[in-house]
This record gives sequence, structure tokens and C-alpha cells, in this order.
Amino acid sequence: MNLSIIQDYEQRLAFARQEAEKYKNLFDTYSMYRLGVFVLFILSVCMAISANEILLIAFSLPATLLCFGWIVRKQNGFDTMKNYYLDMEKVNANELNSIQTHTNIYDNGSWFTNEKHFYTSDLDIFGSNSLFQLINRCATLPGITKLGTWLHAPANKATILRRQAAIKEIGHKNDWKLDIQTHLLFALKQQKEQIQNLVSYLKLPIELDDAYWLNIYSQAAPFILIGLMIAGAYYRQAAYFIPVVALFNNRLVSSKKKIVDRTDLIAGRIGKTLGHFSLAFQSIESEEWESAYLKELALKIKTAGGQSVSERINQLSRLITKLNLRLNIVLQFVLNIFLLWDIRQVIAIENWKKTNHENLESAFEVLGEFEALLSLASLHVNNPEWAFPTIADGDGYTYKAKNLAHPLITQNRVANDFELNDTFKIDIITGSNMAGKSTFLRTVGINAVLGLCGAPVCADSLELSVIHIITYMRIKDSLNESTSTFKAELDRLQMLLAAVEEQDKVYFLIDEMLRGTNSVDKYLGSKAVIKQLIHKKGVGQVATHDLQIARLEDEYPDYVRNFYFDIQVVDGEMLFDYKIKQGECKTFNASLLLKQIGVDVREDNF
Repeated sequence: MNLSIIQDYEQRLAFARQEAEKYKNLFDTYSMYRLGVFVLFILSVCMAISANEILLIAFSLPATLLCFGWIVRKQNGFDTMKNYYLDMEKVNANELNSIQTHTNIYDNGSWFTNEKHFYTSDLDIFGSNSLFQLINRCATLPGITKLGTWLHAPANKATILRRQAAIKEIGHKNDWKLDIQTHLLFALKQQKEQIQNLVSYLKLPIELDDAYWLNIYSQAAPFILIGLMIAGAYYRQAAYFIPVVALFNNRLVSSKKKIVDRTDLIAGRIGKTLGHFSLAFQSIESEEWESAYLKELALKIKTAGGQSVSERINQLSRLITKLNLRLNIVLQFVLNIFLLWDIRQVIAIENWKKTNHENLESAFEVLGEFEALLSLASLHVNNPEWAFPTIADGDGYTYKAKNLAHPLITQNRVANDFELNDTFKIDIITGSNMAGKSTFLRTVGINAVLGLCGAPVCADSLELSVIHIITYMRIKDSLNESTSTFKAELDRLQMLLAAVEEQDKVYFLIDEMLRGTNSVDKYLGSKAVIKQLIHKKGVGQVATHDLQIARLEDEYPDYVRNFYFDIQVVDGEMLFDYKIKQGECKTFNASLLLKQIGVDVREDNF
């Protein structure tokens, strides 16, 4: 466990908590200021009525409105900063929990689960306590989908190297990484389809009757009222036209209420959402990138005219925020009589949609790709001792690891060395129950998945070929499909044999073949399958309790290798070291385990 990064997160957590409290206090203070301004306005109205001075109301109203608007803007800023630091606190707390307990507030990818996939189910790639749960920092659906896709299949060498360079660069920009995670954290509370819904909304026009003339009048309306106010200062009769025009304006806005409400119903929900996305895009745009991959991604979110995506989204966010001012009844009335506010904002939003909706969908795809990269970068930041693998060339298979361990094991993690150097081999692994055979196979597989998507691996070093992992481990029956365990095993074997023949560089991991049949058929069938794999030049590992399978090394000394995990029995107690060794296992523990639960298996008992 890396103590320095833990201390760093703890300091960030304390700072975020302190800043959130500061901005909360500022927000509360300005709430009192806002109340004071409102009280002063009421007093001015009362004075105007008692003195029969209508002009006093006409002049105090704009002054009050400006002051009130300034306070509201300041409050909104304080509230935004408070929420930012509250989210920053959650992000840093999550990183701490991820290191210490492997818990995560982000999606665990359980909806990717597919027991028929080559390896994701057997290697715990998705779902509770999975690899995806460990590494995911994607809050948006495009990001989650992108990361899930990367874990479903190996990338080619060029792509892996590009991702490695990008992940290393992001790993050195942890401030940036945590900042953009904070901006996007809000999306965890949103529907997964929020971005698609947003894009659909931007493509859906809302027609406003007489939009051309309404736009002209809405621009002229404030000047008409101001002119009447100035005229009223010199000619009292002109002042009486002020309420007439104000009521006309309010009535005109009310006549378009259905259109305004429809816009508000859809757009009003996404105003803050757009603000968060704008800040996330701005975070990408403003950063100086060095790796070619990140430069290319950042370039994609620039428009042809040079205007950035963040600027475009921020424009729409501001328009929707302005429309949301109508939620304050007093403010809505004042804005509508002076500026025909609701109509102006609906027209502005629709004009924005007509000119800016294109290419935003691809921009969100870029954002998702950044999320996937920073997810993998989290492993690099939180586990700096993990190594980025070297991708081997050559016609044979390479998997050379030093101190390779399982990334999901937090307590008593044991590392092993393993070497397969540009060759074709099948490794038979024998050993006692609970000695570590299955865990070792999963360790080999899950680190290959990590390394071949561009991420660091849980090892001091790893060199491997671009291989396609296929596992045969947790074979289960299916009542829904009327499939017995043995039939399920046969289906899996058929898939494995076909893949070895049809795909390039398949590396299989088989844990106890043909468990669903009797011991004789199990041995004969397993032996036949391995021989067929040898003839197909298959490469991989087979874990088994059947020592007779190990005799295949005598028949194929240049192709089959034997490894084993054993136990030490001291004073009747079994001690496991979980270290892989070359050769065949000579010590088994089934009888000892049965004896511990009261079952004696000595032959003289029968």
C-alpha cells in the first residue's frame, strides 16, 4: 500500500471539506443581503404610494432588479463552488476507499456480464468485486461503454503503446484528473441515457409563431419603457402609459406560455448538466498535452470555426440559466414586463440549437474516451509500483512476468514469476486443493486483460504478446436453457477448439476439465482434448488434480511443461505458500481436509 498517495488524498480531502464550508458560509451571508434588498424595495414602494409618486417605483424597480440580480449571481457562484468542493471531497474519499478496500462509487459494469464471453465472467472483469469496479472512473455512458469495450478484447500493439503514453501523462497530472472527475461526478445521479437525450433534444425544434416579429419587439420593448420613463419625468401624462405597456408585455408573454413551458420542461432540466459538461470540456481544452493520442483527442473538440465545444455548450447553459430565472415569480414578472424575458430566451435557445447541434455527439464520445483513459490512469496513480508491460513481437507466445500478482487481492497477496518466451507450450499445473492453482490462472488472465488494454499490471515487470485469452473455469448448468453441466462444458470446449483454430494467438486457461462426468471419462476426455490442442499448436495452461495428465510431458517433452503448487504439513496443520514450482505435485490434502470435518478416508474403514 502506497502511504504517500494515501497522505496526498487525505490532505486533498481535508482541503476540499474546508473550502466547501467557506463557500457555504458566504452563500448564507448573501442570502441575508438579498433579503435586505427586497425589504428596501418594499419600503420604497410604500413610500411611493404614500407620496403618490409613481415615478419613484419606476426608478427604484430597475435599481432593485440590478442589485438583486448581482446578489443572485454571486450566490450562484458561491453555491457552484460549494458543490464543486463537496464533489471534490467525494472524489478523493473514493480514491482512498479504492486503495484501502477496493470499494468504488462508480458503476461496476455488471450490465456487461456475459457468461458466454471468452473470459470476462471467469476472470471477474465486470460486476461486484470486479476489475471494472476497481478501475472505473467513468460517470457518463460513453465513458463506461468505451472502458467496457477495451476490457472485452485486446488492442493491437500500436494502440496499446499509444494508450500507455496517454495514461502515463494523465498519471502525472493527478490534479487535472481529479478536477475533471469532480466536474463529471454529477452524472452519477443522472440517467445513463442523459447524453443521448440531450443530443436528441438539440435536434428537436420548437416552433414559435410570429418568431420574427416577436424577436424585433422583444428587442425594442425595454427602450419603449425607458423612453416612457424619461418622458414621464417631464410630462406627467406620459407616465400613465408605463403600466399600460408593462401589462401589454406581460400579456404577450402569457399568450406564449405553452411554448415557453414546453421549452422549460425539457431545457430546464439540463441547464446545470450543460454547465458541468462545459467545465469538463474546458478542462480538456485548456490543458497542454504531450502524447500524440491526447493531442488528437483534444483537437477533436475544436469546431471548424475555431470555437471550442466548451464555449458552445456554455452559451446554451447560460441561455437555459436565464430562462430558469422565471422560477422566481417576482423576478419573472419584472423581467417579462421590461424585456419579454421568456420569449427572448426561447428564441435565443432555438437559434442556438439550429446552428450548434451538429458534432456535439462526437464531442461527447471524445469525453468518454478521456474518462476511460483517466480510469486506467487511476491504477497508475494509486499503484505506482505496478509496471506497464512490454509488448513482444515474434511468431511464438511470450508471457514473461516478475512478481506477478492478482490485482483484486488486497490481503496477503502472493506474487509469482512465470516465463513463456516466444514459444509454443502447454503448461500442466497440478496441486493440492486451495493451494493456488485457480488463483494463478486468474492472475495470468486478468493481468493480460489489463496489459493488453494499455493499463499497468500488478507485477514488477511483464512482457507479453498480443494474445486472445479464452478461459474454461466456472462452467455452470442452465435451467433456462435446459443445459447440464457436462453439456455446458462441451459447449465451452467446442468454442475453445474453434477459437484456437480460427483466431490468432489464442491463450487458454483451463481449470479442471470435464468435472461433470465420471473420473475415467474425465481423464480420457481431458487427455484427448489436450492432445488435440497440441496438434493445433494451442498454447495455454491446464490446472488439474489428475496426476496422470502430467504424464503428457513424457509423450510431448518439447511441448508440455509441468508446474505445481504444494503444501507443507506441520503437526497436522497445512501451510500454503501459494508459490508455483516446476515439476509434478507429490503432496495432496483432500484426506486431511476431510479428516478436519470428521470424515476418515483410510482404506481399512471400508
